[in-house]
Amino acid sequence: MRNPVGGHVPVAGGLAKVGLGYARELRAETVQVFVANPRGWATPPGNPAQDELFREQCAAEDIPAYVHAPYLINFGSHTEATVDRSVESLRHSLRRGREIGALGVVVHTGSATGGRPRAEALAQVRERMRPLLDELTHDDDPFLLLESTAGQGSSLCSRTWDFGPYFEALDHHPKLGVCLDTCHIFAAGHDLAGPHGMIQTLDLLVETVGEGRLKLIHANDSQDVVGAHKDRHANIGAGNIGAEPFRELMKHPATENVPLIIETPGGREGHAADIARLKELRD
Repeated sequence: MRNPVGGHVPVAGGLAKVGLGYARELRAETVQVFVANPRGWATPPGNPAQDELFREQCAAEDIPAYVHAPYLINFGSHTEATVDRSVESLRHSLRRGREIGALGVVVHTGSATGGRPRAEALAQVRERMRPLLDELTHDDDPFLLLESTAGQGSSLCSRTWDFGPYFEALDHHPKLGVCLDTCHIFAAGHDLAGPHGMIQTLDLLVETVGEGRLKLIHANDSQDVVGAHKDRHANIGAGNIGAEPFRELMKHPATENVPLIIETPGGREGHAADIARLKELRD
């Protein structure tokens, strides 16, 4: 399929039972899940029976699955306890990703806190995140997908070219990829709504990280204007990006076969409408 379209699904009560049930109601062709509390450090063990059922059903229905790692992770932090916890949390997400058959684990690229220089923070990213990539030795291990931020504070990666130093810090590891969030990249200053803005942004990304590194797209419109540095998602076509750039996105060579996941407001009805809208733009 050119671009499977789906959404982030709730899984409290069972990955397969609740998560895939919700996905079917949305007519989702791909899913993203949390495997831990996104706003905590806990690393819960999975439920082997649910894991197996989820993996089997995703395979049977041809649904690519992804994991979103917790939001607290920051490999650029000046606080040692935060970095230690980030290592354990991301290791847990990667392991759980493999157990449920996920193709990728999305992690936010973080920020240089405590007024430390960016180069120092990236050196720490190298020291602490690089070994986790080397642990991905199984054929069914997920990719680690870097998601840039909206450019708030001392963000390590918000514009497309910021992926360059981040990839360099991690030696362009073969298990490294990008999750491009359209709202974040727009908020960071890439005018996706301008003439050929989406095409130029995708061209820049490929130029920066190379072909084949874009593995997932978070398809979100933006409540705020370009360059606002605010991470506030809107429904597809209802924000400042508008619907047309998403059509451009799905025609670009770099996005071929790359799944789109929505993380938009509106609950079940809003999600179902956004998925239908993106399919319409695709087809």
